[in-house]
Amino acid sequence: MMRRLVLATTLLALPVPAAAQMSDAAIRAEAAELTRRVEVLEGTRAILNLQRAFGFYVDRGLWDQAAALFAADGTIEIGIDGVYQGPARIEDYLRRLHGGQEGLIYGQLNEWVTLQPAIVVAPDARSATARWRDLGMLGQYRSHAEWRDGIYENTYVREGGVWKIKSLHLYVNFVAPYARGWARLQDGEGLARSQASVDFPPDRPPTASYQPFPAVQVPPFRAPHPVTGRAVQ
Repeated sequence: MMRRLVLATTLLALPVPAAAQMSDAAIRAEAAELTRRVEVLEGTRAILNLQRAFGFYVDRGLWDQAAALFAADGTIEIGIDGVYQGPARIEDYLRRLHGGQEGLIYGQLNEWVTLQPAIVVAPDARSATARWRDLGMLGQYRSHAEWRDGIYENTYVREGGVWKIKSLHLYVNFVAPYARGWARLQDGEGLARSQASVDFPPDRPPTASYQPFPAVQVPPFRAPHPVTGRAVQ
């Protein structure tokens, strides 16, 4: 249906003489190219919704809903906690990371604000990469409050026409107490392994070596430079 719609739109948009002069092969090629472009645009929109859904579900402790966004062999890696693979392991890890209960408890703040999307969908519209900015507002009422800063470098895959998260990797730059802020971080405060990953070991160790704030760390870019087309170093 999409291909027929694209083809009809193409022909209607052409001046009559031009359409009459086009061969069947040229029309099919034009329709295929427009279909490809539509699929890439639709993939970009789907990935925006997918990542935003992850943030909203985790914000409110909907661990099963968040884990269902991942592919069957999908992975999650947050800071130096290591890699967890598969929706069941991801769900268990997220639950343990936030207290072990279903949902959030009274007074728990868990805002995963996701900003600055830079999405690149593959030409065949079956896979994609995306880079995002993470701003976390975390804490417990009358107990503690923290800021979190980091960068996502994620991959996505389309399975059966549905986009899913293939790998979610959050490069944590720091977790800083709200009261004192990141300017007064002490050694060892900015990035630490969670107790959840100690009690519930990951499937694989961390895939990156970290130099968190105040050191300058640039998580590697998967996507090429959008103007030069070269790898970003």
